[in-house]
Amino acid sequence: MEKKVVYITGGSKGIGKGIAQYLLIHGYKVAISSRHLKSAQEAAESLNGNKDDILAIQSDVCKADDEKNAIRKITDTWGRLDVLIANAGVGHFAPIEELTVEQWNEVINTNVTGVFHSVKACVEQLKKTKGYIITIASLAGTYFSEKGTAYNASKFAMVGFSQALMLDLRQHDVKVTTIMPGSVTSYFNNHIPSVEDGWKIQPEDIGEIVYDLLKMNPRVLPSKIEVRPAKPPVKR
Repeated sequence: MEKKVVYITGGSKGIGKGIAQYLLIHGYKVAISSRHLKSAQEAAESLNGNKDDILAIQSDVCKADDEKNAIRKITDTWGRLDVLIANAGVGHFAPIEELTVEQWNEVINTNVTGVFHSVKACVEQLKKTKGYIITIASLAGTYFSEKGTAYNASKFAMVGFSQALMLDLRQHDVKVTTIMPGSVTSYFNNHIPSVEDGWKIQPEDIGEIVYDLLKMNPRVLPSKIEVRPAKPPVKR
């Protein structure tokens, strides 16, 4: 069988890279994007798998034309697209008095409008392959927090967008799921992963969830998945 093709936005590190690695090991072709081509290329070089099954792309999801060009490059290279993983995201956390207009706009443009751009760019291809869209949201799309006005707003919006999209596209045999992780070991919000993150969800754990969704019976659609660390450390 022809290998299925996956496009992962923000795939150069963290959750996106973890998903890419897991799917490569399990027989998918994977394209990863980053705002900077060098970052995407370095990540692609570090992934384990057949290098013919890995494609590095420069794309800023905030720019609709970048995402259109990314999809064009994928289909020109491999002739098809089966899965979109809308993973690219940013976060700024501050009390409303301190949150800047620039920070608000970056969070909303990346986490909400960027997902819209990615979906719009690939939806016709996914209709052809009866494919799958998976958005990587957050528990912040259900549970709000102090200093989280921008991030909570973006993730609540992403969850709402994804669920409405699911209702639109299932009539075309395109599935949509949003995954809402809690604490994940990643570089998000300038965090540097360390051994102290061992209790957290690991990027490859999200990759396993994605893989399980993709091989699930076609009649089943888990449209929204909340996932948490099984045992967080005891607060003292």
